[in-house]
Parts: sequence; structure tokens; C-alpha cells
Amino acid sequence: MDISAMLNIDPNFFNWIILPLLIFMSRIMDVTLGTVRIIYVSKGEKLYAPLLAFFEVFIWLMAIGQIMKNLTNINCYLAYSAGYAMGNYVGILVEEKLAMGMVAVRVISEGSSGIFQQLKQKGYGVTFLNAIGNDGNVDLMLTVIPRKSLAEVINIIKDSNPSAFYTVEDVKSVSQGIFPYKERRVCKQM
Repeated sequence: MDISAMLNIDPNFFNWIILPLLIFMSRIMDVTLGTVRIIYVSKGEKLYAPLLAFFEVFIWLMAIGQIMKNLTNINCYLAYSAGYAMGNYVGILVEEKLAMGMVAVRVISEGSSGIFQQLKQKGYGVTFLNAIGNDGNVDLMLTVIPRKSLAEVINIIKDSNPSAFYTVEDVKSVSQGIFPYKERRVCKQM
């Protein structure tokens, strides 16, 4: 039996409006799951990555199955493509909200003892080094923090020294560290 008949919906309305919307939403879900799955794979999460992969492919198979049943419906193709694009966008938003893992922050500036003191005061572990840059002596600070704390650390850097140069890099694992009390937890060991 046809789905549109089961739902008592006009078949043309279903095929040209409802079905493309369902395909669009399916693609958003499966691409979002794919984005989060890739993050879990990069973090070495052996349980969550395969679980997300199962649902990602299951949803994809349902969507592509409907495309194959409706090869003459251009709206399905458009919905599939638009859902893929929107799924990438939503996946990025979800990834930003999850803020999983750890990041390394490197700060290079002149006279950055203020940044060092504030980070230390907030409970972050910071390594402070004297270095030589192109224009002479500089301070180099290194810290590894939970990614959820990145906005706070960047604000401290910008408030203390707006001209400071800093970089942020993902960290796959850490063996030990000093983290603010609210963030203290057992870290993965290498």
C-alpha cells in the first residue's frame, strides 16, 4: 500500500512536497551524525563512532531508497542535495556545542605575565617560557585545556593583551594536567 493512501494525503502533494521534505530532513540527520561520528573517530571513541555510523547509514539508505523509487521527481534530488548542505551546517553547529576533547593553546607576546597570572588564578596549568622572536624577546605560554573552556581562555588572552598572537590545536590525548576545579576529570593517557 502507498504511504500517501495510508495517510489519506493526495498522492501528488505527497510526492512533490512531503516526500522531498522527508528526504531533506533525513539528509540533515545523517550528515549531522556523520560529522559527529568523524569527530568521535578522530578522538578514538570506539563505542560511539560505530553506533553513530549504524544510524547514519540506516537513515541514508532510507533516503536513497526513496530517491531510487522516484527517479523522475526533481524535487527529491533537490531535497537530497539541500539536505546534504544543511546537514554539514547543522553538523558544525552540533560539534561546536559538544566541544569535545582537549585543545592546546600557544600564546606568543611581549609582556604576557598578566595572561599567565590570570590563567594560573583560574586554575589552568600554564607553561611560561622566554623566547626570541623576529623582533626580539617574547614570552611563550603553553596550556592544554578542555575545549569547553576555550572561549574563557581566549577572552583572558584578549583582555590581558589584545595584540597577543595565539594558536589553538586539537589534542588527541593527554597524560596529566592541571585543570580548573570545575573541569577536573581523569584524562586519557597515551
